Amino acid sequence: MPATPCHILVEGNPAIVYASRNGTPNKVLPLLNRFLDTFWQERDTSGEVCDTPECLVAQIIVRFGFEICEDDYSNLRVGVEFHPDVHYIYWIKADRSIQIWVPEAAYRTNPRMGLQGCRLLIDSDAPLSTKS
Repeated sequence: MPATPCHILVEGNPAIVYASRNGTPNKVLPLLNRFLDTFWQERDTSGEVCDTPECLVAQIIVRFGFEICEDDYSNLRVGVEFHPDVHYIYWIKADRSIQIWVPEAAYRTNPRMGLQGCRLLIDSDAPLSTKS
């Protein structure tokens, strides 16, 4: 099975989450959508609005990371540099939607370009719903 590394970004936070495997949309999106649904429900129930990007990144590392890493936490890293080997970049936007970006040649040559060196694969046109 190919490694399929990916990044997860949260709008409003400079941290870049890197998972060195299991980064395909069919693996990440079901887990990420379920995790985000719970996260937004908790935020809405508690009425918390401050520090949401910081809280979201922390919980992605702890809660989502637990599921995506499958008990091998060497798979997960957090930094501020983009990795040239990622296959997908998941951007969680402030409006609660997710975009999936695919790095192109310009990104591979200069990962510091970030999303500017990628093409948009999926743009969820509506924020993720929360179930009541």
